[in-house]
Amino acid sequence: MSGIETALVIGGGIAGPVAATALRKAGIEARVYEAYPGPAHTIGSGLALAPNGVAALDVIGAGDAVRDIAVPVPRMALSVGPKMLPMPTLGDQPPLQLVERSELHRVLYDRAVAAGVPVEFGKRLVSAEQAADGVRVRFADGTTATADVLVGADGIRSTVRRLIDPDAPGPDFTGMLGFGATVDCAVDTEPETIVFAYGARAYYLYWPAGPGRISWGANLPSKEYLSLPEARRVPAERWLEILRETYGDDTPGGQLARATTPAQLEVVGALHIMPPVPRWYRDRMVLVGDAVHAPSNSSGQGASLAIESAIQLARCLRDIPDPATAFAAYESLRRPRVEGVAARAAKINHSKTPGPVARKVMQLIMPIMARTVMNPEKTLAGEHRYRIDWDEPVRVAPESSSAPIAGPMKTV
Repeated sequence: MSGIETALVIGGGIAGPVAATALRKAGIEARVYEAYPGPAHTIGSGLALAPNGVAALDVIGAGDAVRDIAVPVPRMALSVGPKMLPMPTLGDQPPLQLVERSELHRVLYDRAVAAGVPVEFGKRLVSAEQAADGVRVRFADGTTATADVLVGADGIRSTVRRLIDPDAPGPDFTGMLGFGATVDCAVDTEPETIVFAYGARAYYLYWPAGPGRISWGANLPSKEYLSLPEARRVPAERWLEILRETYGDDTPGGQLARATTPAQLEVVGALHIMPPVPRWYRDRMVLVGDAVHAPSNSSGQGASLAIESAIQLARCLRDIPDPATAFAAYESLRRPRVEGVAARAAKINHSKTPGPVARKVMQLIMPIMARTVMNPEKTLAGEHRYRIDWDEPVRVAPESSSAPIAGPMKTV
């Protein structure tokens, strides 16, 4: 029986509702506080959930609802100029599930509410005070709340991260801006295949979204940092001019850019990656999801890792009555995994803007890459086969208050 009975979860994106639902499953009364005035059902573009992420959602009973709204993509291919190379995959794992972020928010919000999680909107956190028996927070509207622990699931610009450590690093800009759209466009592509394309000037990806429809995403190189609000202040018509100029010579990149209308264009703004965060917790406050680990979108694991961490945190708080000890166990379970994924994604980022010479070299070495660096058993097996065993107790080794000795996961 956990000695922790209540939790405040700051942030209603992906990690927040999952953490609150898992905490409720663990017998801890959790409440979600979101800064936006309402649910984020219209925010964000498409994302991929890896098999490990969808399996983690099964723990809280949300996996099937996500599968129902997602597009399964079992095959991948790499395109450089005229060359198209099928990428090997793990044959024993389910396919990637491609889903609109807004729809994923809706599913996770509905699941949290169904589990009995209260969600309050318009609650922007401004301060927190810790005591021996709990934590008290204050919001911008002057209201307050108290609980045994505070969970910061408030994204890459996390307020909770600064409260835990005022010197904590913020997110790094990858040098790319994100865009996405689903368009009516006849593109000759393999069914159920996501294509990662290295265009003449920039990287993009695309996949079938239904008969005669294609979803695509662009990683536009940019020396100028533009936040989401800043990027959205630029007229969509101007962004389309830039995208059509950048991808105009690519096949099918130019076709996709020209088929995209201003109403269809989803502007994401700066793409980020979180550097290693020195302090994941302090006393009764802890971080989860993008607030503490946000690998580049190149990883294909950002949302999945956030979901995993939310559930592992709930397991630790369920089984270890002292908050600091539970948080230390949680960090020891998660830090090596998330930082390993981030390191892999950082290497991919460096290849997204090859010059003309590098592009020619890539065409020559693609077959070799398929047999070596693209070997899924070497690069993806440990990520995709990760499974959380909810029923396995989390304990700490007698000689260390931060080393979990129970099996936190199983490989399938």
